[in-house]
Amino acid sequence: MALLGSNITGEVGLRLLLCPLGSNIVVRTACCSVGIVLPIYRTFKAIERKDQDEQQRCLLYWAAYGSFSLLEVFSDRIISWLPFYYHLKFAFLVWLQFPSVDGAKHLYMCHLRPFLLQHQARIDRALGFAYGEMVKFICAHKEEIQFARTVFSKIVTSGRRLIEDQSKTEDQSRTGDLSNSNDDSRSEDHSDSNNDNRSEDQSESIHDD
Repeated sequence: MALLGSNITGEVGLRLLLCPLGSNIVVRTACCSVGIVLPIYRTFKAIERKDQDEQQRCLLYWAAYGSFSLLEVFSDRIISWLPFYYHLKFAFLVWLQFPSVDGAKHLYMCHLRPFLLQHQARIDRALGFAYGEMVKFICAHKEEIQFARTVFSKIVTSGRRLIEDQSKTEDQSRTGDLSNSNDDSRSEDHSDSNNDNRSEDQSESIHDD
């Protein structure tokens, strides 16, 4: 029975992975989980445990994944229409992290590291130029940036106040409804007691007669 259940589960999983709907939902979710969620948790554990080897592996993975994501930005619209593209992407992400293969280290040492070493000076000049231009832009538009920050802080503050006022109004309405229901129940109890007293008085008067 256990073997039969495992076969059925495997068959259902393959059908979900291979059908077009599964390609859009299951495989993309699997790519996100394997490519981002699990490595984030691995990085967290490596940092908390202060495991230098695991931290090195995580750095290699993120370098390889970042390079792949950068290439995917420009090539996704071109090659995403290919059959089983996301299946191949999922297999590639697994290959990057698989311990026995260590694809991230292989990709970094064989391709990424030589490319970056070759173009390191140009990349440093480009980054330095971009950083200098960003600093100039910020210095030239200090007043506009400060105004935008002020407007944004006012919007956030007004939004918080609106949410707080709305919550207070809802609480007051709930309290009013509760008090009204209590008053109604009390009035009903009072009317019932009056009716009981009247019926008792009538019965006593009948007995007296």
